[in-house]
This record gives sequence, structure tokens and C-alpha cells, in this order.
Amino acid sequence: MTVMRDAEEMPQQKDKPLAGKKIVVTGGAGFLGRAVVHKLARCGCREIVVPRRASCDLRRGDDIARLFDRERPDFLVHLAATVDNPAGAANAAASFCDNVLMTTQLIDAAARRGLEKMICLGSASSYPANAPIPLREHDFFNGLPEASRASHGIAKRLPLVQAQACRKQYGLRCAFLIPTNFYGPEDNFDPDTCYVIPSFIQKFVDAAETRAPEVSLWGTGSATRDFLHVEDCAEGIVLALERYDGPQPVNLASGAEVVIDDLAHRIAALAGYAGRILWNTRYSDGPVRRVLDTSRAEREFGFRAQRNLEDGLRDTMDWYRSTRPRGVSESAAQATASRV
Repeated sequence: MTVMRDAEEMPQQKDKPLAGKKIVVTGGAGFLGRAVVHKLARCGCREIVVPRRASCDLRRGDDIARLFDRERPDFLVHLAATVDNPAGAANAAASFCDNVLMTTQLIDAAARRGLEKMICLGSASSYPANAPIPLREHDFFNGLPEASRASHGIAKRLPLVQAQACRKQYGLRCAFLIPTNFYGPEDNFDPDTCYVIPSFIQKFVDAAETRAPEVSLWGTGSATRDFLHVEDCAEGIVLALERYDGPQPVNLASGAEVVIDDLAHRIAALAGYAGRILWNTRYSDGPVRRVLDTSRAEREFGFRAQRNLEDGLRDTMDWYRSTRPRGVSESAAQATASRV
């Protein structure tokens, strides 16, 4: 259990909505969670509590009850989640159950214990496969998610229904946010589980250093995605905690549509890679297009992404170069897996 208190480095700011509040952040030790905790620490919070799985398994209702009894938080920011690997079905059922169990029990506990407010994260993969582009919140339930992401997408869609029901019955203020693909320094670079930007950075940096003649990537490269820097995503979450009380879901995104082939060439150029880029079309692109409408977030709580993609790719690549293990092999540089 990580606890941050209002020490000298975290002065209280009485003009801030979060000043003097105690906040539990699940997943606060993860990639996005660390960025959120860092921003909360500058908002004058009385205390930030980050439960760790070794002492608090969020799949267990008794552990959640003990957490709330001990900490008595004012706010809950729920970022913890598991993600199944669309390249295979090895953990699809476990991932579905884990996400549903954690989130359902946390929302119920927050509602019954009268917490002032909760933030819950959804997923852009929950949007219907055939929803109009850009993806708008009012289309969230107008169809099923893309087949390869259906179990994860539906598991991350269910909490919105529960949160709205708890608002009616208990008065729980729960803001449901739908982030797009976020990335940045300290991202996950595990080749078996990482998403598209860290995957491409790893491949092209390593290929440039080994002078590999080619890099093979999954799909056709024609799909599009919307990318949000992790610092912008964290900023949106904190703004929603401070300012948004509505029952409707809200997208957190850049609103910029990026073609994956263009992304690959931009990262290759930044990495200094001059070899060939091959697309392995035996593998699916996933959803053909994914870009989120950002107007509701700007209207409701003033969120707008500030960091451009070029700068974000550069600082992510710099972080990877400064922290990665040395001595990569050519075969590692030519690995194919990437998730979008």
C-alpha cells in the first residue's frame, strides 16, 4: 500500500476542489496511474492511497471492504485493469472476469459507503465496430465491439450501466471516461503485450542499431488510430475529478486520426532506421478506423490535448533508449507483434 500525505512538497491549495481530500487510486503504480498520482499530488490532496495487489486484491469484495474501512476515502479513481491479448485467447476469460469483478465491486462499495465521487475508465475498444467516425459518446451502445476485442470491450462497457444505476439509487457521482490509446515515457515495452507505439519504437530503434535490412509489422498499415500522450490523459482524468459531475460517458482523446503506416514511417525516421518496412497481411488490422470526438470533454470540463504526436514520440523514444537492456538481436528487431 503506497500512501502519499500532505507533506511540504504537496502544499494544500484551498482554492482547489481536491484540497484536503483523501483519494484512493487503484492502478496508481501503473503507467497511467503514476502520471495521475503525480498530478493529484499537486492539487493539495490530504492523502493519496495506492493499494497494491499483494495486500489488496481488488477482485475480492472483502479486500475492498477492508480498504475502505481502513482508509475512508473521499474520492476513488479506478484505473486498475487487465487486458487480454488479441493475438491469442490464452487469458481472454480471466481478463474479462477480472475487469468485471474489480469494477463492479468497487462501484458498489463506493455507492453504498457514500463516497463523494468516483472516476471509472472505460475503453475505446468498447465502441461498436460500425459506429460512425469520429466516435461519439451517444453511439457507445449502438452495436457490438469489433470481434477480436469483444470480450474486453463489453467488460469495460458494463460499468457505465452500473454507475448510472448507482447514481439513481444512491446518488453516486461517477464520471465514466473513455480514453483512446495513450502512450509516453515509462510505457510498457514488453514485446508480448505492448501496444502499437512502444512496439514500433522498440522495433525501429533496435533495427537501426543492428542495421537490420527489414522490419515486419502486422496488418496492412491502412488502419487509423487516435493517440494521446499519457500526461494529457492524466490531466483529463484530474480535470474530470475536479469539474465533471454528469452521468454521460466522456471521450479522452487527441481527436487526430493517424494512419498506422504513416506512424511507422515517422517512428522509423526518428529512430534513424533506413531499411524496408514490410506489412504481414496475414494478420488483421483490427478496427479499420478509430478516432474519437473530443467536443464533450472540452465543453464539460475544459479538456484539450496539449502535446503533439511528434514531440510525444520523441520523448518516448528517448526514454526507451535510456532504459532498455543492451545487446538486442536482429531477430528481436524483426519481431512482428503489435497491438492497436
